[in-house]
Parts: sequence; C-alpha cells; structure tokens
Amino acid sequence: MSDFPYLPHTERDIDEMMNYLNIKDINELYQDVPQLFNKDLNLPSSLSELEVKEKLFDLSDFNKNIQEFGIFRGAGVYNHYIPTVVYSIASNRNFLTAYTPYQAEVSQGTLQILFEYQTLICELTGMEVANSSMYDGASALAEAILMAKRINGRNKVLISDLIHPEYYEVTKTYIEAQDIELIEIIHNHQTAQIDIQDLKNKISKEVSCVVVSYPNFFGVIEDLQEIRENVPEDIILIVSTYPISLGLLESPGCFGVDIVVGEGQSLGNLPSFGGPGLGFFASKEKYIRKMPGRIIGETVDKDGKRGFVMVLQTREQHIRRERSTSNICSNQAHNALLASIYLNVMGEKGLKEVALQCYHKAHYLANKLLETDKFEMVYQGPFFNEFVMKSKIDPVYMNKKLIEQRYFGPLPLKKFFPQKGDQILFSVTELNKKRDIDFLCSFLEGLS
Repeated sequence: MSDFPYLPHTERDIDEMMNYLNIKDINELYQDVPQLFNKDLNLPSSLSELEVKEKLFDLSDFNKNIQEFGIFRGAGVYNHYIPTVVYSIASNRNFLTAYTPYQAEVSQGTLQILFEYQTLICELTGMEVANSSMYDGASALAEAILMAKRINGRNKVLISDLIHPEYYEVTKTYIEAQDIELIEIIHNHQTAQIDIQDLKNKISKEVSCVVVSYPNFFGVIEDLQEIRENVPEDIILIVSTYPISLGLLESPGCFGVDIVVGEGQSLGNLPSFGGPGLGFFASKEKYIRKMPGRIIGETVDKDGKRGFVMVLQTREQHIRRERSTSNICSNQAHNALLASIYLNVMGEKGLKEVALQCYHKAHYLANKLLETDKFEMVYQGPFFNEFVMKSKIDPVYMNKKLIEQRYFGPLPLKKFFPQKGDQILFSVTELNKKRDIDFLCSFLEGLS
C-alpha cells in the first residue's frame, strides 16, 4: 500500500499505469512541461489569505448574487477575520470526544486545548489563573460579582453605568435572590469615563466590589490606574474587557485588577446572529478556590508521561452543594478551542496588528464623519474601535437606507438609553475597508 492511505492510487496501481504507458519514471509524464518555463514568469506578488479570498470573490461569476454586507455595528459582538486554518485545526479528531467536558472520560486532546486556552487568557489579561470558559461575557460578569461576595462576604456592588446594558440585566437576574445591592457609578458627561469623585463618594465598608468596562459600552477607554488607586485593596476590582483591544491596550492585570472577564466571541468565533458566545474568566491565584467553572491542570501519569486533568470543578454535582461556587452546568469547550487556536495562529504580532487596524480605521471613520457636518462627537474620552456620534439624520431612517446599500449601520442608542434618540454607536474592525468607510461617509453626507 502507499505511504499515503488517503490517496486513491496504490504503488501497484502506479506500476501498472507506467507499464501500460511504457515509461520507467513518473516524471516522464511531465517531460514537456519544463520547456515552458525557460523564461521568467510574469507572476504577481504574493497575497495574504484574506486578500486571496477577496480576489477570488471578485473574480467569481456568482458575486452578483452574494449579499455581502459592510458592518459598522459591534456593541459586544464583532465581525473579525478568522484565518481558514483555525477551523481546519479545530476539526482534528483529537479534539473530539463523545463525553461532555466535565467527565473523567474526556479526551486528552480536549483537556490539553483547554489548558492552553487558560494559559493564553492569562497572558492576554495579565492575570494568574483562568478557568476553562463560561457561557458568555454577561454570565461571566455576574459570576464574578458572586465570587467577590464569596471572597469578602459583603453585599454592595458599585457598577459603572456604562457596563453593557445586557450584562447589567443578566447580573440583576443572577443576584435577585442573593441579597446583593447594585449601586451605579455615574460617568463623566464630557469624557464618558467613570466619575472618580462619584466612585470615591460611594466607597464604604459594605462594598464588595467595583465593576467597570475596559473599553466601556460607549467605546471609551477607562483609566484603570486611577480607578485602582481609588479602590481600597480589600474591595475586589472587576473589569469586563473586549479581548481584541488587549492587543493594543495595557492588560488589566498590570493595574492590580482582581478579576477580569469578557466576551471571547471575537477570538476566532463568528458573530452567528449573536451566539453562541464564549465567556472568559481570570483572576489572581489566591482566589482560585472561589472561582466558578472548571480548571484544567498539567500532570504526569504513572509512567512519567505528560497529561492533563481537571484539577478543580467546584460545581454542585461534584462537591457538597452548600460549598459549590456555581451551578453552571457546562462550558463552551468548542468555542474555547477556536479561541485557543486563533490566539496561537495570530500570536502577539498578529493580535497587535488587528488591534491597530481597528483603532486607526475607527479614528479615520470618526474624522470622515465629522467632515460631513451631519455628525458630532459626543464624548472627548479616548476610544478604541467604537465611538458615539450625535446625528442630524434620524438613526432609524439612516439604517434603513444603509441596508438598501448593503451596509449594516451603527447601533441607535435609543434601544438602551431612551433619552439618546439622536445618538448612535459606530464600530469598526480590521474587516472594514477604506473604500467602504469612504462610501459610507459619502452616502450619509447625501442623506437628509
């Protein structure tokens, strides 16, 4: 048999074919080909994978029937490019198992990729330990607040009023029966950053934790150093972050943050109409036994071979119910697998390049929109890839017209903030081309 069992021809097949053709070597089949290449070929320069796909798309006979939309909306779910190799590697059978990822029979491939996922999340967030994923960013934040109560036994939570509104609603559901009080910290209406004086005024001995976003829902980057300096060490500081931004921004762990959570959809997972998500959860090591979910560890077997096991899984099925940290019944193992592969493929330089493109393209769009005289910036705080604009064009009408041009426009903030009827939230990623940004601004300039 051939050394390549998935190829259709055996060595015997090839020998019979060459005997029939009266040739001694398979290369004789191509003896005329080299004569065609005695001169330099007029070949174009190499292209990246994304550029090749775009080129093929443009050449396709079917492109007139494909509805590809330019997307300028994020607000928690983002449209990033996923290298083809990510899904190719994820289909490797070593990562597949017939068992759910909390049973002893789970495959070593699944355990290893979750172990590496935890390591990557720690490196990205600057934290010391991470679990093997949670449902989504919203549930991860709610679980972090419950964890803070387990750490210090206090019941008051100071939470930024610019946390994602859906995260806030999920958190309220989680704490409804927990005797926990949510107290909002207002934002500065010029910068959209936390009002530090309001934070200081609300600090008390009953406060369990302070919760902020980095960047926040309006896209503005909070000053974590100033916040940490004004939050006493005995109060848990929780940060909900957008992981792609950490390719450019300083990691929360560098500022002494206690718990970092977020939505990991942007790490190799498609938007998929809003789901499934991937909640990542990391903290300082001293809080590891208060952490929800499962933690994978590295060990050796009786023969000294490297292996992986679940070292902690503090849920009510495995320990006394009153001592369990969470009743969360699953993690997002496949989504964590994709995130791990994506981060390995992109590496430090790749993630930084994606973050830089998001940042520069967002600022380019903001400046182009200001030139139209139809928009004005609402906040002066520094932003990453999202920003709020006040629009002279009705947001609903604007988005209706943009859809007709195959563009998914900005988020009308009226959905979450009824008083902001004329304000919209733009989002930009590396997939937004300059030509699309220029067309968008030109088209909106012509609307009235």
